[in-house]
Amino acid sequence: MRHLFIITTIAATLALITACSSDSTTETETAVTTDADTTAVFIMQLQRCSKLYTAEYDIHKIVTHSDEKRLKGKIFNRDFDVKMPLGDRKIAIPIDVKLKAYIDFADFSEANVVRSGEKIEVFLPDPHVVLTSSKVNHDDIREYVDFTRSRFSDAELTDYERQGREAVIKSIPQLGILHTAQQNAAQVIVPMVVKMGYKEENITVTFRKDYRWQVEMVKD
Repeated sequence: MRHLFIITTIAATLALITACSSDSTTETETAVTTDADTTAVFIMQLQRCSKLYTAEYDIHKIVTHSDEKRLKGKIFNRDFDVKMPLGDRKIAIPIDVKLKAYIDFADFSEANVVRSGEKIEVFLPDPHVVLTSSKVNHDDIREYVDFTRSRFSDAELTDYERQGREAVIKSIPQLGILHTAQQNAAQVIVPMVVKMGYKEENITVTFRKDYRWQVEMVKD
């Protein structure tokens, strides 16, 4: 079984601040421009966001499989392994997989914000990855079967699709979606902190370097 990545496209989805809290713009702006605790307002905004989706990858992948009939045995105490003629089966299955990454702010709190004079550091939660869909393009499946062999069964095709999804999941660290999610989340957070009165050069957005990621299986 081989898994061929043909093309990977990246679509970074940056949620607007107003999308997190469309009904509270006036209230928030008033709070920021008064002596109220702007950190509390900032935290409240992010908690309203809940899941902030910051990256989306559409992956087109081809799963290939081939097998052949072989004759094995012993003759005069010698092992033999001979390929049988007209016994090949080959298949190439195109699979489209969609991955999305998000930051969950449900548990975001004052512990995630450190203020020191004119400087501020925001510690963001770990990114999550969701596999939202995977489908086989049945019209583009390419299959070769010698006349002595049976065609690939539906059960086999389903198993190859599962293997293709698993290969995509295993490759997530190499695809870069986690890093993209972090970078795009920072691009959303920094303007929010600027509205609190901080200069951009004094704002640091930090993620944990070592964290365990897992993939959620969610259908659109």
